[in-house]
Amino acid sequence: MERNDHQHGAASRGLLSSRANVVLLGFLAIAGYFLVTEHWAHIVPFLPWTLLLACPLMHVFMHGGHGGHGGGDNRDSGQDPPHQH
Repeated sequence: MERNDHQHGAASRGLLSSRANVVLLGFLAIAGYFLVTEHWAHIVPFLPWTLLLACPLMHVFMHGGHGGHGGGDNRDSGQDPPHQH
């Protein structure tokens, strides 16, 4: 039982618990900064297109595919429709 507790404690320490992980994150942050700053002229023309691409992606992921446009029809959910007085 002690072995499982030790493994759970090691897994729950987090990403910043190891010095190697902190160094890796710092290196990735610096590399990402220089990558973006050096290639900014190539990135900027595509920014409006990324917004347009985000629209259909959000539509697909927010509705969960087809069938998300129901007009209040609760036949599939097993619930009775609300009664109008």
